[in-house]
Formats: sequence, structure tokens, C-alpha cells
Amino acid sequence: MEQDKIRNIAIIAHVDHGKTTLVDQMFKQNGMFRENENIAERFMDSIDLERERGITIASKNASFRYRDYLINIIDTPGHADFGGQVERVLRMADGALLLVDAQEGPMPQTYFVLKKSLALALPIIVVINKIDKPAARPEWAVDQVFDLFVKLNAPDHILDFPVIFASAKQGYTVQESTDEKLSMKPLFETIISHIPSPSGDPRSPLQMLVSSIDYSPYLGRLGIGKITGGTLNINKEIVVAKCDGSLVPARISKVYRFEGSKKVAADIAGVGDIVAVAGMDDVTIGETYTDPLNPAPLPPMEIDPCTISTCFLPNSSPFAGTEGIYSTSRHLKDRLRREALSDVALQVEELGNGKGFKVSGRGELHISILIEKMRREGYEFEITRPQVIMKKDNGKLLEPFEELTIDVDKEYMGTVIEKLGKLKSQLLEMNQENETARLVYKIPTRGLLGFRSEFLTDTKGMGIMNYVFLEYGLFAGEIRNRNKGVMAVKEACTTVAYALFNLQDRGRLFYGPGVQVYQGQIIGERCRPQDMVVNPAKGKKLTNMRASGSDDNVILTPPIQMSLEECISYINDDELVEVTPRAIRLRKGNQL
Repeated sequence: MEQDKIRNIAIIAHVDHGKTTLVDQMFKQNGMFRENENIAERFMDSIDLERERGITIASKNASFRYRDYLINIIDTPGHADFGGQVERVLRMADGALLLVDAQEGPMPQTYFVLKKSLALALPIIVVINKIDKPAARPEWAVDQVFDLFVKLNAPDHILDFPVIFASAKQGYTVQESTDEKLSMKPLFETIISHIPSPSGDPRSPLQMLVSSIDYSPYLGRLGIGKITGGTLNINKEIVVAKCDGSLVPARISKVYRFEGSKKVAADIAGVGDIVAVAGMDDVTIGETYTDPLNPAPLPPMEIDPCTISTCFLPNSSPFAGTEGIYSTSRHLKDRLRREALSDVALQVEELGNGKGFKVSGRGELHISILIEKMRREGYEFEITRPQVIMKKDNGKLLEPFEELTIDVDKEYMGTVIEKLGKLKSQLLEMNQENETARLVYKIPTRGLLGFRSEFLTDTKGMGIMNYVFLEYGLFAGEIRNRNKGVMAVKEACTTVAYALFNLQDRGRLFYGPGVQVYQGQIIGERCRPQDMVVNPAKGKKLTNMRASGSDDNVILTPPIQMSLEECISYINDDELVEVTPRAIRLRKGNQL
């Protein structure tokens, strides 16, 4: 492909602003699918968890042809916890599409991804999406985006950004809101005219920074990146410049280009091509493929720090080894090391006692998605309570702070403000419009652990909260995790309805009747601060006498079903979450 006919563009946005739907339409309107082909909605969300949760978790590469141009698309996650995916793949792009919801305007993650793009001096095309919503205010959204560019000190040539109005769901884009709404063509033309072709000299030594990792069952690990110098072909002798400065010789065994969302084998690739390369089994993100005679390694990418950590331990409950395929410490080590190679924002360290691993990431969701993936693959293990990663500077203790943005109805605003006040947060901004309030807080990361479920309960499921890492600041003081005790099982048994009926007055239950439990397992939350040891198998004493009122039906309140994220944020320091392919259980760390 001619270098000046290539466009490499990243699609960046806040979560749920329509990135994946827009990519769907771009592919559909460029003949990438047959007319009779069955196309899944959000086909770029290829991971089961992405489809279930409706969010993009991992960045992906794809491409399509428009006229005689090849447009490489880099789809990125929109959630702050997966910001590491955005940071590494932006190095492959020569420009970016910034999607902004026409009703919500710029959100916290919009700020984050735009800041990273401007740091690389990428030209930006602003796409105001969802202009078909009844409450859409596209002109206001454009003004808010411009203010955000100014806040981030964007240079003048980037401040003069083109604006496209779109409805990805309806499949059209326009340059003016009054234009005829036909197709995505205005967006394609803007990409070709505004995004530059990739720079680099095809006659210079080979340079390709590995920005992503993929796996092939036949070829092993594949390094994905953009060629910024020279050419790459099969059987070529190269060296891999490691992050520690060493050079390791290798031979290219396969080169793949992206056509649509699939990888297609190619004999040769040149400057500007985004390719997947096989031939180096232990390649990691941030390394450079370069020429052995004239090596020219590229500087490794800088990644924002981890803010939260938890410990992964082999399962030690009485049910250990009965529900999972992989349960040993060695299995855990291999799986976590493999994940750390493909996710640069994740850090894995062995614990000193050799019994487990400390895993650090960007947030609750970042860690919980890894746990859920491992659970579905057949692993069973235990998780400790998450801890924020503290730092020390000149003897002062520092902790991570997040910028929290909340959109909530005015009737629930007082409750939310009261709750956040107890979490050591600081109100930075408050705006009210059309019976809705937007609150912006600076809050310790510790305060957000478990807050989402409480927030949704307090706002009857109608509130929206988003957060992004802000800075490290002075330790804000103690924050109480939970003010209620738990009900822990006295001995292994099967729960009985009569016993649960008598226990439900003492608090909230997590299980119904007929469930096998073990000593130390948590089956409910007590309404008082102290823990309570209970016997959920205690049956009714039988007599041969009938008494009025003693044979009433046992009526149980439905048990509470907690998600994985809620379980992780619920436990105290002396408690664990047992994770297996079949169940998620809470238990006391030292069994009773």
C-alpha cells in the first residue's frame, strides 16, 4: 500500500458514547460484509464480557478501504480503569476521532483520553454523536469540547479542529446539523483530508514499537505495532530491543495485516502499516523490532501508575479443588504473568511467604474483569480486600485521588452529598439544569471502593457516576469500610428454611435453603457492628402435640445477590472472597 494512501486513526471517547456502534457503521457502509451476512451488533466487542457489560475492555485493530485509501481503525476502551489500553495503542495512531455525547458533553474519561492524545500532538476530529436524542444539545457540546481543549493547553493548530455531527445508531454523519442525513461519507472525507498519512522513511533501518500483544495457537505470541521506518518481510533477520537495553536476535516467521476485523497473512509490510508479527516468543509491550546492523530502538511508552492492589491466593476453603480445574499456586503464577505481559497497566508481584501474588491495577473494575476472566477459564482462588497504593514524599504519606463526576436528580442530591461527605471528598463544582444536578468531587480512591452499589441504591438506579485518576495527595484520614458485622457459619452443614427464617430478623441473608456451607463461610450481614456465629441448619423441634399458631408457614425474604465487584468491596481485612467457576463466596480469613 502506498504510504500516502494510509490513514491510522484511534477512536477515543468516554464510556458509552458510541465508539463501537460508530465502527459498526463505518464497516457496514464500506462493503466489508456480504449483503446476506449475519452481522452481530457491536461486532468489535469480541470478548463475552464486553457483550455482557456493554463496554469495551480491550483495544482492537481493524481496517477498511474507502475509495483507494486504507483506513486503519484502533478501537479503545472508554472506562478509566482500562486507561492503560488507551495509552499504549495511541502510539500506533496518526490522528484521533474524539466522540462526545450530544447530551452529556465531555465526561471524565474524555478529559483523560484527550490529554493523552494531545501529549502525542495527534490531530483531532471531534464527532458529536447521538444528535438524534430528544435532549441532545450539539452546539453546547461543541462549546464544552472547545473549553476542554483550552483547559488542556492545546496548540493553536489543534484548537482549529473539524466538527462532525453524527448518529451512529442511525448510520449518518453531517457537517452541519441542517445538512441532509444520508450516510457516513462526510466523516470519511474529513478523515482523509484532516488526518495526515504516516511519516517515516522506507529506506531507513527497521523500526516497529510493539504496542499490543495477541496470541495464536499455532504461532505463539504476536507483537502488534506500526512500522515507523524500513520494511518488514517474512524470514527477515531482526533484533528485538528490550526495555532493559539489551538486543535479542530473532527471525520473522509471519506478518499479518488487518483487513476488516480479521488478520490476513502478507509477505511484506512498509512504513505506516499496522501489522501483527510472529517470530519472538517472549516479546512484551514497549519493545522495538529493529535492524541488526543499525539498531534504532524507540523510547518505551510511559504509563500512569497503578492505584489499587489486592492479593490472589490459592483456594484454602473446605471446597478447594472441587469446583475448578486450576487451583495451585503454580497455575495462578503462570496465568497472572501471562496477563501482565499483555496489559501494561497491570503489575504482578510474588508475596514474601510464597503463598500468593499481589496484583496491582487501575481500579476495582480493572481487577474484577481479570478475576472474572480467570474464573471462566476454570481457575479457583481467593481474593483479599483491595488496598490503595500509598506513597511517601519527604516523610509525608500520599494516597491516590480521583475526580468523581455524578449526574443525579435533584431529589436524591442531598443523600448523595451526605454520603460523599463521610468519604473525605471535596466538592469542586456543582451545576443544576432541568431537575438534574452535576456534582464534581475530588475523592480518595479508598472512598470509591464499594460506593457504586450504595450510590445506585440511594438514587433508585437513576444516577450516573464516572471517575478518573486525578493525582496523589496528602492522606485524607481514616475511612470506615463497613459499619455492620456478618453472620458466619458455626460448622459445615446444609441451610434449612426454619433456621434462616429465625436469622432473617438479625440482618440480611445471602443464601436461601438447601445450600451447602462450611465453617467460617459468611451467609449474611448482621444489623449490628459485631460478627455473629450462627447455625443455619437448626431445625424445628418436633412434638406429637398440635398448638395453635406454631405451624405457620415459613416465609423467607429473598436473599441478596451480590456481584463480584460488590463482594470484593464489601469484605473487611480479616475476610476473603472465594472465587470458583461455579460460585463466589465470602468467608472469614481465619475460620471459626
